[in-house]
Amino acid sequence: MTTIDTPVSAAGERSPVKGWLAVLAVTLGIFALMTSELLPVGLLTPVGSALDVSEGTAGLMVTVPGLVAAFTAPLVTVATGHIDRRVVLAVLIGLVGAANLASAFATDFAVVLGARFLIGVSVGGFWSIAGGIALRLVPQEHVPRATAVIFGGVETASVLGVPTGTFIGDLGGWRTAFAAVGGLGLVSLACMVFLMPAVPAERTIALADLPKVFKGNAGVRGGIALTFLVITGHFLAYTFLRPILQHDGVGDGMISALLLTFGVAGICGNFIAGALVAKRLRQLVAVISLTLALAMVLLALIGDSAVTAGAVLILWGLGYGAVPVSFQTWILRVAPDAGEAASSLYVSAFNLSIALGALLGGLAVDGIATTSVLWIGAALALFALPVVGGARRTAAESAG
Repeated sequence: MTTIDTPVSAAGERSPVKGWLAVLAVTLGIFALMTSELLPVGLLTPVGSALDVSEGTAGLMVTVPGLVAAFTAPLVTVATGHIDRRVVLAVLIGLVGAANLASAFATDFAVVLGARFLIGVSVGGFWSIAGGIALRLVPQEHVPRATAVIFGGVETASVLGVPTGTFIGDLGGWRTAFAAVGGLGLVSLACMVFLMPAVPAERTIALADLPKVFKGNAGVRGGIALTFLVITGHFLAYTFLRPILQHDGVGDGMISALLLTFGVAGICGNFIAGALVAKRLRQLVAVISLTLALAMVLLALIGDSAVTAGAVLILWGLGYGAVPVSFQTWILRVAPDAGEAASSLYVSAFNLSIALGALLGGLAVDGIATTSVLWIGAALALFALPVVGGARRTAAESAG
């Protein structure tokens, strides 16, 4: 196809059809990446049993890629600043496919963690670059919608990738689930090669830009603090949702269905947030924090059957589904002149929070009790409310 070697044209000459095909290729890639990062959430118990590690130790499958992605998000972006962005994205998504296939055939947990390390590198680099690539692919008037579609890949992976992977794992075993996601990564690689035009490198952020944005912008600091609190609290509990449900007496056959229920609710939460985020951003973030905290508390208190657990997971899914679009909007709104640097910090904070949540949750599950992660996660979500209030006061003072 001619798009393989055709560079991106000027804004007025971009083909909407080819541009949107490229956007869909990137969206599929980021869906495969984020599904890979979160896949172990629904497979902790079978992987731990097969490779003879505890559920807390198995949680390292989420901790490792999140931690690695947090540090590689800005590093990969800076290090590949002179390389065609299509080439970088293709290499990163190809690495994800290979790493998941390696996990599928692993007989030792150390091999799985090594593969998860590579996935972390890919997630950090891919997400940072893909977040702003719509500007290079479609006509200017289509950029906002295309950006929303690309970030929809993150959202869809968060709320549908895990239950689908769990369902595949329940049917054919956890190795089949990893192999399926590995195949998805290779399909994404093919789409990237054949559907994306060449995207020549432009000036990217320097490492020195990151501390400047963080120190000089109170809104960015508030957004990063919110990300740490809410995302850490969410993943501290959500990573261990399968053993929590098993502890409450929910049968294995119902868990994938409950996770799918969570996913469908998350999609609804995403649409609701999209309708409110423009005019009610701070109120929306506060409601998200309260909703997540309430859901975790309710699951700890009444989630002792498939029916009650399902009702609580609908509430939880609605809350978490609203997170990506709301928090990304917060970051872009408070740093309109430094969007790339601020987004890089946000990606790092988001993935570091995933890692920290899974790590702390593993320690709590092994050292306290399985359901303890629900109470800790709820407390962290509630701690976000003063941050939202502080941001409101800062905005009022600036306006005055």
